[in-house]
Amino acid sequence: MSETDGPQGWRPVKGTAGCLISVPNGEVITRGLVMPHSPRVDQDRVWLLDSGRGRLVQVDPRNGQMNVVAELPGYTRGLALYGSFAFVGLSKIRETSTFGGVPIGERREQLKCGVTVIHRATGQTVAFLEFQQGIDEIFDVQILPGVRFPAVSGPFPQLDGGKTIWTVPNTGS
Repeated sequence: MSETDGPQGWRPVKGTAGCLISVPNGEVITRGLVMPHSPRVDQDRVWLLDSGRGRLVQVDPRNGQMNVVAELPGYTRGLALYGSFAFVGLSKIRETSTFGGVPIGERREQLKCGVTVIHRATGQTVAFLEFQQGIDEIFDVQILPGVRFPAVSGPFPQLDGGKTIWTVPNTGS
């Protein structure tokens, strides 16, 4: 979140001081991110979420050059790469105190919650699953290669009667 090692040290500078740091040598690769999240390395590039701006970005780790791939309608948190696609979790934001002074807070009423699929080469949205009620935050996104008909269950299925709350319909194939 920032170049600090103090407890909660990122909070006072959250709107300006996000950075990407190389773990092996401690060097800062790029600065100026807002609440960065979910870095992933693929094809000699670092893909990450500039969450406080609602962006998917790509960084060249050799020179720190950052490219905005897509602007998205939510607080971006959770990134999975699969082939030519990026799956990005989008959240609405909770309270204004954490997000005060953060650019995405200015769009609070327009934010959506769900998972969007971005074509990495073009930055175009190719699919979007929106949760219109009941769920306001996504914390992570994972790809399950080869899994057909996945299902999501509530956190306490034994209390919910063990019923699935969401599933991909069987298309007969």
